[in-house]
Amino acid sequence: MLTRLTVAFAFSCLSCHLFAQAQQIIIETSQSALVLTVGGNQRVLQSYLGRKLAPAAYAALTGGREVYLTAGMDNQFEPAIRLVHNDGNPSLELKYVSHKTTREHDLTQTDIVLKDPVYPVEVTLHYTAYQNSGVIKSWADILHREKKPVMLTQYASALLHFNSEEYWLTQFHGDWAREVNMVEEKLTNGIKTLESKLGTRTNFYQTQAFFLSLNGKSSETAGELIAGTLAWTGNFQYTFEVDQRNGLRVRSGINAYASEYYLAPGETFTTPAFIFTWTDQGKGQASRNLHTWARNFGVLDGKGPRLTLLNNWEATHTSFNETRLTELFDEGKKLGIDLFLLDDGWFGNAFPRNDDKAGLGDWQEDKKKLPSGLGYLVKEAEKKSIKFGIWLEPEMVNPKSELYQKHPEWILKLPNREENYGRNQLVLDLVNPQVQDFVFAVVDDMMTKNPGIAFIKWDCNRSMTNAYSPYLKEKQSHLYIAYTQGLYKVMERIRAKYPHLPIMLCAGGGGRTDYGAMKYFTEFWPSDNTDGLERIFIQWGYSYFFPSNTISAHVTSMGKLQSLKFRTDVAMMGKMGYDIRVNNFTPQELQFSQEAVKTYKRISETVWFGNLYRLISPYEESRAVLMYVSENKSKAILFNYQLHTRRKDLFGRVQLQGLDPQKKYRFREINLFPDTKSINPDNNKVLTGEYLMNIGLNLAPGRIAPLSSNIFELTEE
Repeated sequence: MLTRLTVAFAFSCLSCHLFAQAQQIIIETSQSALVLTVGGNQRVLQSYLGRKLAPAAYAALTGGREVYLTAGMDNQFEPAIRLVHNDGNPSLELKYVSHKTTREHDLTQTDIVLKDPVYPVEVTLHYTAYQNSGVIKSWADILHREKKPVMLTQYASALLHFNSEEYWLTQFHGDWAREVNMVEEKLTNGIKTLESKLGTRTNFYQTQAFFLSLNGKSSETAGELIAGTLAWTGNFQYTFEVDQRNGLRVRSGINAYASEYYLAPGETFTTPAFIFTWTDQGKGQASRNLHTWARNFGVLDGKGPRLTLLNNWEATHTSFNETRLTELFDEGKKLGIDLFLLDDGWFGNAFPRNDDKAGLGDWQEDKKKLPSGLGYLVKEAEKKSIKFGIWLEPEMVNPKSELYQKHPEWILKLPNREENYGRNQLVLDLVNPQVQDFVFAVVDDMMTKNPGIAFIKWDCNRSMTNAYSPYLKEKQSHLYIAYTQGLYKVMERIRAKYPHLPIMLCAGGGGRTDYGAMKYFTEFWPSDNTDGLERIFIQWGYSYFFPSNTISAHVTSMGKLQSLKFRTDVAMMGKMGYDIRVNNFTPQELQFSQEAVKTYKRISETVWFGNLYRLISPYEESRAVLMYVSENKSKAILFNYQLHTRRKDLFGRVQLQGLDPQKKYRFREINLFPDTKSINPDNNKVLTGEYLMNIGLNLAPGRIAPLSSNIFELTEE
């Protein structure tokens, strides 16, 4: 952020002279450049977005389109900002006043001040360029000094302009248990909108990330495009507007639906950051750019270790007691995991949490299930040399709860309508500071009493309906924005006191997957669908925008036609864990799983921090192949999944990517089931990177079994 950027550019006399001549503002990464020009009317224009060029090339750029279009003046298209003044005038003009650029290590930040020449309104556009990853982050501060509040009805984070022959949009949509389905379509004249109005669990139907390919479709390895996502855990909106001359404007930000914002004099409205990367090397390079950025800047402890856990949900659901749980500790120890996670059902006394109909809000241990309390479980887990974690859903409340009875004014619900439930629950009013205190105390009290708790799964199982905040009273249009800000205030307090406590972000599966939240969380739960075949597609979709150490992937019993090895191999391409009854394993399955945990811990550094190359897409063939390559190219892990193959399917050789052509690699299959051997003809051979990337490998020798898989390790010799 700006407060951390303390070293200012020292502009030379020559560079000052060039600026005076060209009135240009150049925002660069190691790969790309965004060039803005101050026009003769003092409006700031976008003149260029593309490959980084020599400085002399930028000097020839002139003109462009307004970088933060306003409403009410001469603009005829979707505005970045619309503001209504005290006198009812709905117009705004923003003219250049000044800009400054500061640097710190990998970051370059540019801040551009714009003002209206008639009204005391000021907008500051911020751009942070991350040099090494090729990512740019854009947001705006809106401030005024009129005598009374002004009304904001649009407030974009960014507006980007493009001029290409054609545009192809890749979006990701879904539903519970079928998240991030990928769809690509050509944009035509008019407006295409991707948005959410759900308030909480906002990614339920539409993932807030996209690819925009220019001048034709992009592949994994070729094509010009941007990849974009919004750092906001609330309602979002992207509009893609193709005009009569085939120009495209991409507007990104908070969805202004039902969210007119009354900005007080002297108050600053800060939009969330739009995060994007430009590349002309296809979707694969865009992903690697975002992954590098995320591990360094976007995710809490993004370069730190992760815990391999065993969850009790599939083994017990909400029916358990202390004895049953300590038995599962033994299973966890037998398996070799790091942590046991106690899921839903451990709380509530007046209204015990025996199903999803009661108890939310009453975060005390159920005395019948857990008479000795959480502290006993923490100590028992420690005796088994494993850590203990806990499930929470602190933003929610069941009507059957003591909290609901004591504080009806803490709940989002319409005052004169019937309550509308999702999963038998309602949403707490996080706009209210008292509710924020309560939610913080849920975590703080639990951690204070039980400091050995080493992990939290933070769930959010419903979106907002019939939403009304008793706290806001007449300012109901602030609800959606203020709720998300309230969530962030709670998380800031938690992280101030517990800066490195691992917390998984969950929302009925993948209902919250965004970089606004991920700066407070270490990982997220992509989907409640843990079927191995389905998870290949789900994890594939998330991999476009999130690094593998954030994508939790558990081995479960879902997908019973699939072997344990297949389900394990699928989980290994993400952040692996278990949610399964280990005592139901056969001796061979137990031996395999014990070795799999050891193998995963050994290869996890490459999987978590390596560069991802998606080689064969499950959307294009009845198989999926991907690989992770370490930064120094000395190691790689290759995943090969056969899907629903037909008897006579023929698959060609797979050319690997990201290796050093001059290096020699030993190619070896790992994670084999006991008493089986690799049938790959190249197993244990030493091959050059040049051979592997140009000739490739036969990963489907002999008859192909459907729903089978292989993991291969490549190690520099």
